[in-house]
Amino acid sequence: MIKLSQFGNSVRDKDLEKFKQSDNWDGDKFINLSKTTMDINLSTIPKLLKQNFTNRKERRPKEPIEVNSFDSEKFLSAEKGPKFIWYGHSVLMIHINGVKILIDPMFGSDAAPISPIGSKRFSDNTLSIIDSLPNFDAILITHDHYDHLDLDSIKKLKNKCSKWFVALGVSRHLEQWGVASSEITEFDWWDNINFEGIKITFTPSRHFSGRGLFDRAKSLWGGWVLKTDDHSIYWSGDGGYDNHFEEVGQKLGPFDIGFMECGQYNTHWHQIHMFPEEAVKAAIVSQTKLAIPVHWGAFALALHSWTDPVERFTREATHKGLSFYIPSPGEIFNKERNKQPNNWWKEIE
Repeated sequence: MIKLSQFGNSVRDKDLEKFKQSDNWDGDKFINLSKTTMDINLSTIPKLLKQNFTNRKERRPKEPIEVNSFDSEKFLSAEKGPKFIWYGHSVLMIHINGVKILIDPMFGSDAAPISPIGSKRFSDNTLSIIDSLPNFDAILITHDHYDHLDLDSIKKLKNKCSKWFVALGVSRHLEQWGVASSEITEFDWWDNINFEGIKITFTPSRHFSGRGLFDRAKSLWGGWVLKTDDHSIYWSGDGGYDNHFEEVGQKLGPFDIGFMECGQYNTHWHQIHMFPEEAVKAAIVSQTKLAIPVHWGAFALALHSWTDPVERFTREATHKGLSFYIPSPGEIFNKERNKQPNNWWKEIE
């Protein structure tokens, strides 16, 4: 049975007042910088449904993917430079200059909790990982889709953090789930804040938002840039390829490390999810020195095989001379380039 609380909250009058101040609000919905559509209609749906039910085995690993246990001492050490942990899909932990940050904390077991089909995670018991994690100085959320904003995860995290930086319009969901409004700061594109010595900027992406039938594009979507005097990090957020990558690079780059969306793509929704080759191009034009593909390795939300994103990304990055690294879920890593390859996914059937 679907829990109505999964939908979050509907748009409130105070939200609409804020939306009117945004250049990205057209009076009814938020819009992308370029015209953006999905090629899905009554004629394409039957074929997509058939494909969804006929190639399910290759879209998931045969066995659950193991996640490395959290090593608190190593992650929180005063070792020079930022440290990162990727937990599959778009969950990222960052420790930079003593500040602990979590991005898109979807640790839940299902990325489609209101769907009768569902989308079970490739790894088991990931929600319990939160219990082993430290308190956070800030949690950042790119948009309100279920695979990025998870009710079960928020319930466990709301007492572990008192600063939430979110896309414009997302606060209504968090407040509905018990996060105090005073703890939440909403961001429009290019809004920034200086937080604990880190300049955090919300950047454009080419995507959409919504958790129900009637709130499509009623909150914003985007990526994040984190900059200190010595380090620069780019989190692309979900979205298709567009000119914003070059603009982000020109305004805020170059970046020591960039986490590029790479997964859950299809020709029918190409404008809202990049192909792997475009993720490589996005890293290059945004002036990213070390690229990490994300948005894969945890859920089957498209029709490609579960390893297709990483295989195509590594092949294209090698061809284009882009430095990259593929961390295993739960691994602690840094921004240093020329790492030894970690082809962990090839060991999983």
